[in-house]
Amino acid sequence: MALASIRIVGPGRAGQSFAQACEAVGLQVDLLAREAAVASAASDVDVVLIATPDRAIAQVARAISPGDAVVLHCSGATGLIPLAGHPRHGSIHPLMALPSAEVGATRLRDHGWFAVAGDPAAAQIVDLFGGQSFVVDDAKRALYHATAAVSANHLVALLGQVERLADQVGVPVQAFLDLARGSFDDVVAHGAAAALTGPAARGDHTTLDAHRVALPPSERGLYDTLVVAAQHLAAGHAGSDPACTPAEESRENEG
Repeated sequence: MALASIRIVGPGRAGQSFAQACEAVGLQVDLLAREAAVASAASDVDVVLIATPDRAIAQVARAISPGDAVVLHCSGATGLIPLAGHPRHGSIHPLMALPSAEVGATRLRDHGWFAVAGDPAAAQIVDLFGGQSFVVDDAKRALYHATAAVSANHLVALLGQVERLADQVGVPVQAFLDLARGSFDDVVAHGAAAALTGPAARGDHTTLDAHRVALPPSERGLYDTLVVAAQHLAAGHAGSDPACTPAEESRENEG
């Protein structure tokens, strides 16, 4: 069945991004506030998309009277159980940041990746956006969302450390961001293990120790954690228990 209309519950950044993107691909869109009466939201429409914060999904789903519409949510961390009261239900999670309605609407239609589950209508919307979809079962939903957090949120936190240290060195942060971009491109082209360089990869403990001395104490914890991760990656046995590294020895001595 070709989709013609969608009703979106939740006018936040995600809801507005989906609304603009759906309008751009020819769907008739109705955007409802979360506080609006939603009991009849599943009538006279093909799809209802719940775009509220995760904590409100179950409550909104219960407030919607079951109808002919497919009821979807766009959460990455939430499974399908909250939607079980609706005969046709599923989820569509865009694997991208939606910082504003305008940027989000563009990204949704920029050949991006989407996690889908449940009713085929979710994958149909991805097709309308020109994106690529993959299926994530509820059993792996938390692990999927954790991976997304590492790849986006944690990366941003790491670059926050780069900003702080660059400011202390007195070097333009853009120089280090360009270095980071090159490393990212190398990972895309060759994989993380092949892209890894630097003192942790080559076992240069003298340089690693010098780094720790130079770093402000408040920055050493994150640095040490990443040194150990880099050593695991370089050794080809990520997740194992390697021998105590200089960084770990230093932490023990500090304790």
